[in-house]
Amino acid sequence: MKALTENEIRGAFVNCTKGEAKRLYVLRDLAERPWDDLDFLGWRDPQAPDRTYLVTELDGRPTALTLRNAGASSWQTRRSMCSMCMTTHTGGVSLMVAAKAGKAGQQGNSVGAYMCSDLACPLYVRGKKDVSVGSQLHETLTVEEKIQRTAANLAAFIARVTA
Repeated sequence: MKALTENEIRGAFVNCTKGEAKRLYVLRDLAERPWDDLDFLGWRDPQAPDRTYLVTELDGRPTALTLRNAGASSWQTRRSMCSMCMTTHTGGVSLMVAAKAGKAGQQGNSVGAYMCSDLACPLYVRGKKDVSVGSQLHETLTVEEKIQRTAANLAAFIARVTA
């Protein structure tokens, strides 16, 4: 993924108003992010921990989503799998809910996906970050195939948000 500026990120949100995108929290250390190792950049709002954001490139353009962490449940003490990168965690997967884009989102419609709570899918896939508890399931896919799978899963999720 190519490095993005704060203005590029703010202009890429598809499921909130321009005013909301202007006010939401964007990371201050964008220049220090490992852009070459990212298929998407995800982060939490430090002022509102249930709010998360992610930005990726689709068709050569940045596309960003606002997400809401649906909250912790008792099931999170069990092993769960991220639907984006297929990493398994014990307590490290959360239901992330995105308002649909446009009128459907204004009417309260949303879609959700189980994702790594820390939104570090690209780093897990590349082996740059380890799962803290438990062992990872063995896969015969190459790292490049895992990267492609993660990108395809994210693109499908974004398509559901923008449909």
